[in-house]
Amino acid sequence: MPPRGGDLSRLRQLNALSVVQSLRGAEPLTLSALAQRTGLSRPSTKEVVDELTQLGWVEEVPPAPGTMGRPARRYRFRAYVGHLVGVDIGAHNVRAALADLDGNVLAETRRPARPDAPLDERLTAIERAVVSCLDLGGMTMADLWTVAVGTTGLVTPEGRVMLSAGITAWKDLDLAGLLGEMFPCGVLIENDSRLAALAETRRGVARGARDVVFLHVGRRMGTGLIIDGKLHRGFGAAAGEIVMLPETRWTTAPEDLNNAAIVPEGTPVEDAAGYTLAAARNGDPAALEAVDRYVEKLAVGTAAAVLMLDPEIVVLGGGFSRSADVLLPPLRDRLEKVCLRMPRLRGSTLGDECVVLGAIDYAIDHLDRLFFPADGAALRPPSRPEPRATTPAGHSSR
Repeated sequence: MPPRGGDLSRLRQLNALSVVQSLRGAEPLTLSALAQRTGLSRPSTKEVVDELTQLGWVEEVPPAPGTMGRPARRYRFRAYVGHLVGVDIGAHNVRAALADLDGNVLAETRRPARPDAPLDERLTAIERAVVSCLDLGGMTMADLWTVAVGTTGLVTPEGRVMLSAGITAWKDLDLAGLLGEMFPCGVLIENDSRLAALAETRRGVARGARDVVFLHVGRRMGTGLIIDGKLHRGFGAAAGEIVMLPETRWTTAPEDLNNAAIVPEGTPVEDAAGYTLAAARNGDPAALEAVDRYVEKLAVGTAAAVLMLDPEIVVLGGGFSRSADVLLPPLRDRLEKVCLRMPRLRGSTLGDECVVLGAIDYAIDHLDRLFFPADGAALRPPSRPEPRATTPAGHSSR
């Protein structure tokens, strides 16, 4: 639910943001419907809508052709006035998605990459993925307001990647600075598992949940945490790095699926786990044994997170989430033996899209804070990207 507005004289910006969030992604609404959604009085709602219309964020929708009488005025958010790009930098692929301010994906591209690729090669893949995405959407770099990036590795609040087990070139790397030179707009950097967790609470199976553990399972393992409805980074932005605990054996867990006897010789490593999981679904004994070994390791770190945080829901996401029907039953059996209270266990419905969608939602949150600041008046949408500047958090921002 959008935040509920209060007295306009005291909470003017909260009310403006409340109206914007109520209109975003919705059908055109009348003033009465908006007042009901935001908790504002109808006169206050009209005052906020008039202001947002003058600034260029909201517009009145003409009556449908053939409408009789004098219909109530309806309003919508002008999502098309700005655009952003979400980027997912993985060890093996770089994915980019162009979106409007409603978060609707307008175009998407993917570029292959190698885990051991040199820095310049990976940066080139990132730029090409974004440029191709813009080309598909009929836009240029000048149309971008923000680029939000999710990457594997330990990411500081300043956008520096301290280390990454999946990408060898990602070590004490000022990724925010490098991409800030590449793109003529604000650049945000965040850990990919955290962005995936954010996407699940906004668009996926954890929508509306306040406490969430996201398991990023695939050719590498990771977690993202949502606590009290907020993305949780921890004091040093290292929260959720359960993979670093040797006792979990998460760094080697995917090999259990790759090395199963059922996988034919010569199968590409990127297809081995999928082959094993499909065979397990069909009841193959060797594949089931491999899945059992994998889940035994997965359960150790998951149980630790559940016992520590007591989440409402645990979401299985990432590349292996397509086989949630195979993985969740044995995971549930193990967790039930040690957890004081069992959370809901669900497989992601976002699949490989989870990180890039989370990056889009992360960028929208950033733009809301930028254009609807709590300590000032709402700003008019820019006609072109504003110059970059460094925020106190260290991100490149407009």
